[in-house]
Amino acid sequence: MDFSTTLTTTERAKVQMQVNTVNAALKGGQAASSGLGKDEFLKILITQLSHQDPTAPMEDKEFVAQMAQFSTLEQMTNMSQEFTKLAGILSAGQAINMLGKTVEVIQGDSIVTGVVKEISGGDFPQLLINGKYYDFQNVQKVME
Repeated sequence: MDFSTTLTTTERAKVQMQVNTVNAALKGGQAASSGLGKDEFLKILITQLSHQDPTAPMEDKEFVAQMAQFSTLEQMTNMSQEFTKLAGILSAGQAINMLGKTVEVIQGDSIVTGVVKEISGGDFPQLLINGKYYDFQNVQKVME
């Protein structure tokens, strides 16, 4: 039996440290801020599985727990992306309601007042006021 793919003590310690880092990040809800995402988690898991000692394979409970953590991380990532899309849709809807209304927009240190003549589409809508486009996020007041 060939044990050349078995991890040395140093390699085992390194993989265990990586797994502990991922687990700590997932438990603390810091996966995104620490730079560890689902791709890194999956790479560590695959490395751990491919280099495990065949005479002492990973416990079923450990594997199931890590897969559950991966699934949770993936779902949180998907939810975050969907919330970003929803925020863009809500911003576009709010911007459309300003069409034809007088608004005050903060532009640097000054305030620009004018009637909204046009609205650009997209996730970050812009309003055409007095012949110039301004970000929807900079609107301070909306008046009839």
